[in-house]
Amino acid sequence: MDYKQRHKRVRLLISKLNKERKKQAKKIDMLCNDLIAAQRDFIRRLSTISFAADFYKSIIGETHLGRLLSAAGKLIKEELAGSNVTFFLRNGFPKSGDEQGMLENYFTAELIDNICKSNKLCTLDDMFAMGLQGNLMQLNKISAFTIPLSQFGPPLGFILIYRSSENKLTADELNKISAVTWGLCRAIQSCKELSHIGD
Repeated sequence: MDYKQRHKRVRLLISKLNKERKKQAKKIDMLCNDLIAAQRDFIRRLSTISFAADFYKSIIGETHLGRLLSAAGKLIKEELAGSNVTFFLRNGFPKSGDEQGMLENYFTAELIDNICKSNKLCTLDDMFAMGLQGNLMQLNKISAFTIPLSQFGPPLGFILIYRSSENKLTADELNKISAVTWGLCRAIQSCKELSHIGD
């Protein structure tokens, strides 16, 4: 075998080796990206579990509805910095939370009923579609959502959360609050039952 043929074979082998190396590098990159995504997801879930544990620890044993909602609102505000939190409850329960907030002033009985009936997470656009009317200049400056307070069947009401649109509420933050609504509903129902016993 002469020098040229040997040289050609070596070049082919090197080319093959380089292709294999690139394939391996791509696979390693994909694996690393998957591991990073899995780790982020794990940290996110851990954060939600930690918030839920603190939340339930703070409201456990509370039998007065006003104090229960006040504690729940405080915890949500601490978790979602700069946010306003108001609870709208059905069946004779009053609104409780940031009474001085600007968005709550635009909530009519019809809008509250429509949001309750929807029984889903609602965006500001959803709220407009359901009858929200107000100062558009002010409302354009906020990021707002409602989270239903429901277990099985019709909701007890909903949580209104909003803050400046410069610091929009994220899906992770909303998921974190949604994670505690089931337990909060049970606590609200317990308060309701205890208040009837006291009557």
